[in-house]
Amino acid sequence: MTILLRTPALRSKLPAVGTTIFTVMSALAAKHGAVNLGQGFPDFDCDPRLIEFVSSAMQAGHNQYPPMPGVASLRQAIASKIEALHGRQYSSETEITITAGATQAIITIILAIVHLGDEVIVLDPCYDSYVPNILLAGGVPVRVPLTPGTFRPDFDRIAAAITPRTRAIIINSPHNPSGTVWRQEDMLRLQEMLAPTDILAICDEVYEHMVFDDAQHQSAARFPGLAERSFIVSSFGKTHHVTGWKVGYVAAPASFSAEFRKVHQFNVFTVNTPMQHGLASYMADPAPYLALPAFYQRKRDLFRAGLARTKFTLLPCEGTYFQCVDFSNLTGPERDLGEADFCSWLTTEVGVAAIPLSAFYGDGFDQRVVRFCFAKKDQTLNAALERLARL
Repeated sequence: MTILLRTPALRSKLPAVGTTIFTVMSALAAKHGAVNLGQGFPDFDCDPRLIEFVSSAMQAGHNQYPPMPGVASLRQAIASKIEALHGRQYSSETEITITAGATQAIITIILAIVHLGDEVIVLDPCYDSYVPNILLAGGVPVRVPLTPGTFRPDFDRIAAAITPRTRAIIINSPHNPSGTVWRQEDMLRLQEMLAPTDILAICDEVYEHMVFDDAQHQSAARFPGLAERSFIVSSFGKTHHVTGWKVGYVAAPASFSAEFRKVHQFNVFTVNTPMQHGLASYMADPAPYLALPAFYQRKRDLFRAGLARTKFTLLPCEGTYFQCVDFSNLTGPERDLGEADFCSWLTTEVGVAAIPLSAFYGDGFDQRVVRFCFAKKDQTLNAALERLARL
């Protein structure tokens, strides 16, 4: 008897999603030997002391499952840091959860709070995981554009987007990709807007320690009316130059954290044990993260000074490790390309990889703006600037 074998057909839950632009541009950079200023990760090592702390934790036998919400000493270190910097007390037992990076934290929040048909406001341009996460939860993304050019929040448009079905809003400050930082008045306006509603806030604060020119990071934790309705997300990978470790955390009120942990326990359960112990030991000294603004501001200034000698128009960079530029003042035929084609041309012909800002918009809005990452060694930045100077 002959049995006919059939390959089952899959109906995609994310039919519009392909390979991320970061993967595409990094592969193109590698193929052409370009300086990769596209994907947002450092090309320098972390503090050797952090490696030593993790190694010591492994040698001390911290190699089995930790508690589901995370190692107690790390959760306490995070709670102490938030209280010292922002004045809000979180219970390390019931309100801090260690996650497998910020991306896992965000999808877990969304799966925990978004029900079928719930609307979630996202502010375009935005990090590329937000909308797919909402769709996977059965929610409806509602895109509200930030103000073109400045990327500041347009609260009139945000208010107009709120409906009885709005479940949450995702905010990101310091902002990837633009480098814009929300100000105190922005957070107060958001707090006032949300006060009469049941809307939750998902606050992506992974670049919290990269705010420049003596400005302060305005965490949602600083504002009681926001903190009581917010999930606050941060990333050890960004803060300590170890993006490959994929360790982050969520701070949220106890009732929110309880719902978060219900999902967390079934998608990752828990997070790398020795790294948690190593990070807890490392956080005993706040100097490394307190020094981060000056560390990255110096790199920003070095990079901006070099770019100022090109035909690019520099957009403001108030935080993060990203610099956006407008290429519409270039004089060659490349000036007429769209952002995605320009980035491909820049990588293959000039030897520097960047990311098109249009990739962060739902509708592919093209402003002739691209994003560079300056979380690189000085020699890497100088090599890129030497190539860009030919434009």
